[in-house]
Amino acid sequence: MTGTAGTAVTTAAALHEQRRLDWDGCLNVRDLGGLPTRDGRHTRTGAVVRADNLDRLTAEGQNSLLDYGVRTVVDLRDAVEYRPLLPAPDAVDLVRVPLDALAGSAWWARFGGLDGTPLSFRPYLDHCRDAVAELVHAVAVARPGAVVVHCGAGRDRTGLAALLLLALAGVEPAAIAEDYLLSAANLRPLWTILDRPDEEAGIARVLAAAGTTAEQAVHQVLAEFDAPDWLPADDVAAVRARLLT
Repeated sequence: MTGTAGTAVTTAAALHEQRRLDWDGCLNVRDLGGLPTRDGRHTRTGAVVRADNLDRLTAEGQNSLLDYGVRTVVDLRDAVEYRPLLPAPDAVDLVRVPLDALAGSAWWARFGGLDGTPLSFRPYLDHCRDAVAELVHAVAVARPGAVVVHCGAGRDRTGLAALLLLALAGVEPAAIAEDYLLSAANLRPLWTILDRPDEEAGIARVLAAAGTTAEQAVHQVLAEFDAPDWLPADDVAAVRARLLT
């Protein structure tokens, strides 16, 4: 048993490393390909990438993005957060889906204390369906080429987007949870760069107060996942076609 478990851990680590993308200026970029689905398939490499703040990309980083085949960037931040070091490449379509602004003040008043944790995902899926539909549509109608979905740190808004897209593709819940958890370690250098405390301690307190962990919270969201019931069927089909081999 020990040998089998060790092999599984090694295989998972190797897959995570293969999915990690080194784009100069970013810390938390990975392809959503290679993940197992419930029906025995795997998500397609080069279809959808999740990332942190693309504003920090250097010229080398932008070239890496273009060389990877990216032709659409879906920016989940509010417009005021957009402060690129360099102009966006002409070859890339920029689509804005500002998830925070689209949530509205009432949502933030009720659920804002959960922000930064996956505990916010279920309330967002329940109460911000127009925003969720806009995000899915942006990926569904993107032109051929890779799509990058990103926010500031690539963990919260992007974490919700990745969970949503992977769940629509039928990815195994354990693989979705593992993907979510990867961001914490990737972002540790960011807090040093920004001269801010690591956010993980505060996140852990919120989760502990709710009697759960990040992994358990993700699994709970997936256990109740009903987005295919209310999203446009054509968009769901297009996302699945993009992500699946």
